[in-house]
Amino acid sequence: LYIAFERMMARGATFDIDAIYSNPAGLAWGYEGWQLSINFQKPWQYRDILLTTSDGSHLYRGKASAPIVPALFASYKHDRWAVSTMIGIVGSGGFVEYEEGVPMFNMLLAGMLGNNGITPDTYTIDSEMKGKQYIYGGQLNFTYKITDFLSAAVGMRANYYDGYYRGHVIAGQHAALGDLASLQLDVDQRGWGFTPLVSVNFHKGPFTLAARYEFRTKINTENKTNVLNADLGPNIKAMMAATPEGQAKLQAIAGTLNTYTAPYQDGVETRYDMPALLSIAAGYEITPQLRATLEYHWFDDTNAKMANNRQEELRHGTHEVLCGVEYDINDKFTVSAGAQHTDYGLSDNYQVNTSFACDSWSIGLGGAWKINEKIRLNAGYFISLYSDYDKQTSYGKETYSRTNNVIGVGVDFKF
Repeated sequence: LYIAFERMMARGATFDIDAIYSNPAGLAWGYEGWQLSINFQKPWQYRDILLTTSDGSHLYRGKASAPIVPALFASYKHDRWAVSTMIGIVGSGGFVEYEEGVPMFNMLLAGMLGNNGITPDTYTIDSEMKGKQYIYGGQLNFTYKITDFLSAAVGMRANYYDGYYRGHVIAGQHAALGDLASLQLDVDQRGWGFTPLVSVNFHKGPFTLAARYEFRTKINTENKTNVLNADLGPNIKAMMAATPEGQAKLQAIAGTLNTYTAPYQDGVETRYDMPALLSIAAGYEITPQLRATLEYHWFDDTNAKMANNRQEELRHGTHEVLCGVEYDINDKFTVSAGAQHTDYGLSDNYQVNTSFACDSWSIGLGGAWKINEKIRLNAGYFISLYSDYDKQTSYGKETYSRTNNVIGVGVDFKF
C-alpha cells in the first residue's frame, strides 16, 4: 500500500502517515495537522506450474500482472486525538494468465479421451486460463492518546471483492470423430465484507511497542456465470452410447465433470474470508538518525473460510517475521532496507492449480527525499524469493513456483 513498506518492510511501529494502515494508534505521536499521501506501485509476477510425468516435463507459465496500483492516505491530528482514512488494494493476488491453460483441466480432458482409446497424437488441445482476484479496501480510524505514554485506536474497513475465472480447454479436430471434448468457463465473482480493528501503542523515549488486531472479515461472493460448458463431443458420445460399457463410462465422465464444474455454477456462493490478523512490533531509535523495527504477524487462516473449505487443509496459520532499518543521511535524504519471511503452513490438499502459495523471503530497499518542509518523495523496490512446492497428483508431479517484484513511488504532503 505505502511505499515505505517496500523500502523497509517492518512498519508496525511507525508514526508516519502509513500508520493509518500499519499502526493506527501510533498517529497519536504523528504530525500535528493534516497529512496526505498518494502512492503508486507496479508489481510483476510469475506463477508457474511444472508438470512432470513419465513422458517428460512441461512448464505452464502463469504471467501475473496488475496496472499501476494507487493508494491514498489522509489524516488529521489535533492534540491528543487523530482521525484517519485510506483507500487501496488490501488483499488477494491480482491478475494471472496461463496461455496454455493449467494441468488440472488439460489432464482431465486428456484422461477422459485416453480412457476411450484416443491417444494424444490423434488430437490437439487448445487451452487458456485467466483469473483475477482483487480486494479493494476503504478504512476509517479514530485515535486517542490515553496517557503521555499510551494510545489506542479503533477502526473499520469496508472490503470489496472483485474476481473472475475465464478459460477454455478444447480437444481439437479429429479426422473421424470431429470435436472430441471441451471445457469452457466464464464466471464473475463479487462480494462485500467489513473488518473491525483495534490497536494500541506504547511510546517512551526511544522505545515503541505497538500491537494491532484485525478481526476476521467474512466475504461471501456469488457466481455470475456467463459461460459454463463441459462435455464430450456429440460424435464420440454417440459412439460410446452404442454399448452398455460405453454408457457406464459416459455416466462416470458426467459425474467427474459435474464435480469440477459445480463450484462455477450460476448463483453458487463462495467464501473468500480475510483471516484475522495479529501484528506486534517493537521499534527503537538507536540514534536520532538511525531507527530499527522488529515485527511479527499471525494470520488465523485456518478459521477463515475459503472455497471448498480449503482452510481445513492448512497445517497452521501464516507466520511472518519482519525487520527493517531506516537512516537519515542528512536533513534531506533517508535510506532504508528490510526483510520479511512468510510461512503459510501449506499441505498438498491445500494447493490447487487455480490458487497456490509458496513460502518466501522478501527483501526491500529504497529511500525518501524531503523536498521541503511540506513535501516528501518516497521510492522503493522489493523482491520476493519463493520456495518451490512439490505435489504428487494422479497424473504426475506438479511443482509450484513463483517470482514477485514491485517498484513504487509516493508523495507525502503536510499542511
